[in-house]
Amino acid sequence: MVEIISIRFKSGGKEYYFNPNGVPFKEGDGVIVETSRGVEYARCVKGNTMIDEIELTAPLRPVVRRATAEDDRLVEKNKERKKYALSVCQQKIADHGLDMKLVGAEYSFDGSKVVFFFTSEGRVDFRALVKDLAGALHTRIELRQIGVRDEAKLLGGLGICGKPFCCSQFLEEFQPVSIKMAKTQNLSLNPTKISGTCGRLMCCLKYEQEAYEDLVKKAPKQESFVETPDGAGTVCGVNLLRQTAQVRLESDPDSPKTYHNCELCVVRSGKGKRPEGYVEPPLEELAKLRRKDTPPAAPTEEASLAAAIEAAFPSREGREEPAGEERRRRNHRRRGKGEGGGQPKAAQPPQPDQAKAEGKPSSGGRRRRRRPSKGGGSQ
Repeated sequence: MVEIISIRFKSGGKEYYFNPNGVPFKEGDGVIVETSRGVEYARCVKGNTMIDEIELTAPLRPVVRRATAEDDRLVEKNKERKKYALSVCQQKIADHGLDMKLVGAEYSFDGSKVVFFFTSEGRVDFRALVKDLAGALHTRIELRQIGVRDEAKLLGGLGICGKPFCCSQFLEEFQPVSIKMAKTQNLSLNPTKISGTCGRLMCCLKYEQEAYEDLVKKAPKQESFVETPDGAGTVCGVNLLRQTAQVRLESDPDSPKTYHNCELCVVRSGKGKRPEGYVEPPLEELAKLRRKDTPPAAPTEEASLAAAIEAAFPSREGREEPAGEERRRRNHRRRGKGEGGGQPKAAQPPQPDQAKAEGKPSSGGRRRRRRPSKGGGSQ
């Protein structure tokens, strides 16, 4: 095991491992390191960590020392000198009439060298420009031609997704991106929709490519002849993310149906002739292809609205009432079934002997009405 720290020379740049020589560092500390370009200033992005020697691709360089306040002031001074160097270089390019676009400049930590980055569609003879810049800035000059993707990484900005460029935030190295990735992911092949600000294909096409390639292996191809639980048909559409396919059945070619990939049995992959001598199995056998764990159907809009109303205004049966309240309500309904449904009389019901004397029935003081005869008269 080897102790290392991770550093970056600029924001969004690549991480490098260095040997801390037993000195503890934490994230955000400034460090001075020795590189192939000389002594440089960097920021620690990960403190002291133990890793296996197998993970190291090159011998570790040691950290020279921890950055001091004087080193921080020197870095800020170099940033001010960079602005002046850019203005001088831009003026010299215009004076020489060179077909090149100046992108940025970078001073070394000790200020002994300045590197200018530019883009151009072809080769540029800038030998005279280098001499003029060296005389104006009194330091060593280096001009470096970069690509449009490196220009976007150096300048930064917002992509069409509304977020900062991936290359300027966390991408350490550019990955190759091809138009085949857009085809695999069923994206529009319009260059304006799949290209980034730099004019090249968007780096994010690479992020989900492996997942799409795995889904393609499990999905049937377009125009494949397949068997479904409802009969045989031809695939007319594929949804990779949902893992479903639209099939135009031979029994009903005008109404394509959607099936999960596990419900399909491919007879002929891709476009071609129908297999000779093919006989469609009976529907009882094809029905075995149907998924056993079919997800429940999504609730309709009417059912969702009814459930929302029920939750907001629960019915009387669903509410719990006190025992006394329920008894009072039951007695009120029983009294309502009396004469005319009106209020009960204050007087006590007649006694049985009194009822007989008055010619009234003795069952609760209620007279039973007789039905009229079929002839329409009363008996």
